[in-house]
Amino acid sequence: VQLQASGGGLVQAGGSLRLSCLASGVTPSTYTLGWIRQAPGKEREFVSAISWGGGSTYYADPVQGRFTISRNFAKNTMYLQMNSLKVEDTAVYYCAAKSNVAGGVRSVSSYDSWGQGTLVTVSS
Repeated sequence: VQLQASGGGLVQAGGSLRLSCLASGVTPSTYTLGWIRQAPGKEREFVSAISWGGGSTYYADPVQGRFTISRNFAKNTMYLQMNSLKVEDTAVYYCAAKSNVAGGVRSVSSYDSWGQGTLVTVSS
């Protein structure tokens, strides 16, 4: 599995960004892809995930209702639409993949394939 994230940048609070993750080597029936973020001085935390085959979606409480995860099979790409961004959303965002049998979808340690991060900076 290879993952490549893009789309980060600088945005003012209340603004929007869309992250993309180009995925290769992912089997639709056996993988879940997710977004994990790491703020300065903090541990990585789960943000959102989508089952690649079935399309089930999962969100962390802090982003529920503001972020939307989606996928496009034709483009082998996962997206994270981030609206109403807050200063506390500032972090490096990583796309990651896990086998569907590898543990909880919200557990960062379940993800065993990682892309490079993309930095999201939200200014006040």
